[in-house]
Amino acid sequence: MSEGSEEGWSGMRYRLTFMLGAAVGYVLGARAGRDRYEQLRKGARQIAQNPAVRNTVESAAQNGRALASRAVAKASDRMPESVADRVRSLRERGRDAEDDWGTSNT
Repeated sequence: MSEGSEEGWSGMRYRLTFMLGAAVGYVLGARAGRDRYEQLRKGARQIAQNPAVRNTVESAAQNGRALASRAVAKASDRMPESVADRVRSLRERGRDAEDDWGTSNT
């Protein structure tokens, strides 16, 4: 078997595994029905509204933004001014938005 065909088989195996997982998930989800879906959704909402979870998410978001800001500052020294301006404008546009978890981008 040549190298090219091994890489092809690896990609095909990934696709087959994904399709099999999607099919099993669909069947199990269909059997569980709408009631189970609503139970899972309610549980996820309760977890997301838990103060400890919200604090952890907010802390992680702030740390991520701080790291991103430092990375942008370092990278902007090496990128063309037009790209740096575009990155700055995108950051400014989303500064006061709130994400799906209810955390602010401050």
